Amino acid sequence: MLEYLRNAADKPLAKFLMFVLIFSFVGWGAAEWIFGGSMRDTTLIQVGDADISVQQFNNERSRQLSMMSKEEQKSAYMDPVKSAQLTNSVMTTLTMNQLALNRALDLGFVVSDKRIAKEIRMYPQFQNNGEFSSYLFDVVLQSNGMREQDFANILRADILRQMAVGASNVPLKVPQFAVDAAYNARYAKRDIKYATVKFGDYKIQEPTESELKSYYAQNPKIIPETRSVSYVFVSADMSKPDSYDEGFKKAQQIEDMIISGDSMKVAAEKHHAKFVSVPEFNRNAKLSDKVLNADLIAKAFSMDAGTESELLELKEGFAILRVENVTPEHNAEFNDVKKDLVGAWKKSEQRKQAYINANEMLVALNKNGELKNAKSVSVSRTDGAPLPVLSSAFAGKIGENTLVEDNGAFYVLHIDKSVAPKSDNTKKAEIRKELEKLTARFMMDDYSQYLKRHYPVKVKEKTFQRFIAK
Repeated sequence: MLEYLRNAADKPLAKFLMFVLIFSFVGWGAAEWIFGGSMRDTTLIQVGDADISVQQFNNERSRQLSMMSKEEQKSAYMDPVKSAQLTNSVMTTLTMNQLALNRALDLGFVVSDKRIAKEIRMYPQFQNNGEFSSYLFDVVLQSNGMREQDFANILRADILRQMAVGASNVPLKVPQFAVDAAYNARYAKRDIKYATVKFGDYKIQEPTESELKSYYAQNPKIIPETRSVSYVFVSADMSKPDSYDEGFKKAQQIEDMIISGDSMKVAAEKHHAKFVSVPEFNRNAKLSDKVLNADLIAKAFSMDAGTESELLELKEGFAILRVENVTPEHNAEFNDVKKDLVGAWKKSEQRKQAYINANEMLVALNKNGELKNAKSVSVSRTDGAPLPVLSSAFAGKIGENTLVEDNGAFYVLHIDKSVAPKSDNTKKAEIRKELEKLTARFMMDDYSQYLKRHYPVKVKEKTFQRFIAK
């Protein structure tokens, strides 16, 4: 066969066939270069001009998991809330580290090889009897699958980041007047007197039909908008290119059938996809349907009745969503809620009577300083009276009279005087530490915002959904 090809190589037909063959290989390579790049791109976060990859995310996630207890690790895997918190922590750590590194490089900071060598020799993990051990150094690196240069690069980046953010971590001395002001605000007390007027102390007759209708006209019960939907779902392993492509092709075929006029159910049955019809639900409903998540519910409430969505890419496959029916927001019928209105109407009338009585007491207090059935107490910000009374007692001015409403009662309040706390150096020292931490946090937050303005942070949502949000 090879002999035949060599003999025929100069013939026009052979040259044409060879050209086609070569072009096919070149074309295949070009296509892979053009289209395959998106499949191989694992950039998760862009921080300025720098990229953070999925591999870096996995490494940092492993590092944070290694610092947890077994119970915490189990929660991170099993509890969706804990898992989301871990993901957020990893994303934040990577982003902040890269921001600091970007800044250090832009400022021209340099870490010499001599400095790196010195830092390595000081690592406790690499020492034996107080001296650096090249054997331990090699063993530790090999056990972590790292080369010497890899570790040096990590160490250099860490030192550069510390150079960039080190100044913002230096504690600032909080002035004494700030400590005293915070101490007095936290531990000062106020002498007050207040009287309680409870709603339940007033007896109200049964309402008439006319009174209920009048009350309902002012306080209608709103039935939220509801929608019924249906969807087609094609499952696929979105992290595997072959499964992704197969699912996408099937979903496109279903979409083409729907566009051509076939029903979603028929199109789904023909291609062995899942078809689901969901009865009416409101925007805040918690559905047991695993496919119809919060994002798809939001999508459904942004569409018109009788319309289908575009092809939607989800965590576990592809979906096409259709809004079958929309029932707009409306008031409930009076007769449907009549029984429930009686109790609400009575409480409203009790509140009116209590307000009239409490207001008369406030007028008398303002006029002649009299407050019947009042309690005289010394209160802190957290103890000594009902919480609404405490809030008003410290929010108001000395000598002020006011009316305070709580759930089920009105309070007529008089703020008599402020009582300064006794000096406690131990508590003041604790407050100083708190203020220093808050100041450092505020400075770091401001610096972080400054860095984000200079090095915009962008999460690649498609990569996140494919590799992280599983």
